[in-house]
Amino acid sequence: MTTVIPSVTLVRRLRAPPSRVFAAWTDAATLATWFGPHHTRAEEAEVDAQPGGHFRVALREDNGARHEVAGTYTEVTPDTALVFTWAWTNAPERQSRVTIRLRAVPEGTELTLVHDRFADADTATRHVRGWTESFERLVALFEGTPA
Repeated sequence: MTTVIPSVTLVRRLRAPPSRVFAAWTDAATLATWFGPHHTRAEEAEVDAQPGGHFRVALREDNGARHEVAGTYTEVTPDTALVFTWAWTNAPERQSRVTIRLRAVPEGTELTLVHDRFADADTATRHVRGWTESFERLVALFEGTPA
């Protein structure tokens, strides 16, 4: 029997060059403006985007609940790729991996996110909503409209 490890793949087109999209992921202040589902806001963001460097984002839900996610960068290729581990601080043993690939296209950038190595399918499904809503906010950042 083959074990299937759940993953999520999302692709979005953004009206910005790869350098600006990469900066949105690697500049803590910019990351804090778009990262997280609609019912959250980033209270803190730390980014040290280099191999072996760490990131941490603290999110506050509208209902007051606080969540933190953190990880370590394993690949950083400016304007092209980021790969990092991902774990919620309340479940550090459930580490997964996020791969971001950026590709220049005529209208700006095609961003492909693969979030894999989830512990189970339910966890992967929950992350689809979070990433989808985060990307809606990211698109809005480059279009100058609120998400």
